[in-house]
Amino acid sequence: MSQTSIEELFVHNREWADQMERDRPGFFTGLMAQQNPKYMWIGCSDSRVPANQITGLAPGEVFVHRNIANVVVPSDLNCLSTIQYAIDQLQVEHLMVVGHYGCGGVLAALEDARVGLADNWIRHVKDVRDKHAELLQSLSPQWRHDALCELNAIEQVMNVAQSTVMQDAWARGQKVVLHGWCYSLKNGHITNLEMTVPDVGGIAEVRRRAVELVATRERS
Repeated sequence: MSQTSIEELFVHNREWADQMERDRPGFFTGLMAQQNPKYMWIGCSDSRVPANQITGLAPGEVFVHRNIANVVVPSDLNCLSTIQYAIDQLQVEHLMVVGHYGCGGVLAALEDARVGLADNWIRHVKDVRDKHAELLQSLSPQWRHDALCELNAIEQVMNVAQSTVMQDAWARGQKVVLHGWCYSLKNGHITNLEMTVPDVGGIAEVRRRAVELVATRERS
């Protein structure tokens, strides 16, 4: 990126800030006073999937963590610390794991493509691929990528649900609902994967039904 392009970012920033203040006087003063989001979004780092714009939420209304292929694993203290802060400190009420169709990390896992150091991270998505190998093989080749994007989001919700942070929160009666979604780059729509987990009970059954829907969902 050229220096001119970098300078343009500052121009756009000032224009955006001025417009926000005109539309919502006192907006930034209010943001400084508190952070009180109801939602946490765990999504992919893909630049085409911005949480706020997709959901129509303003800054301060959604707490966000992003990484390649929206993965949640017990060894990732960055992700788990972000979840813990959102649950314990911010008291979010809904946590969404959001994959997206066309995800490059998921495609690399599906095709066993080498991308570099990130191969070690994508190994987690390959684990999802291997777990659902029979389902994926039953689908037409053109749908396998989409299906793995959905399955990956479902399994990452399971990982959140099984984390010590969520288990402790539910044990003390805190109301936090987990959701698995998938976003389409083609039309901007979010698909509800029906992976909705309100508490510790019945998680396995919710996952089973969500996985079954992957095999039958119509895609365009």
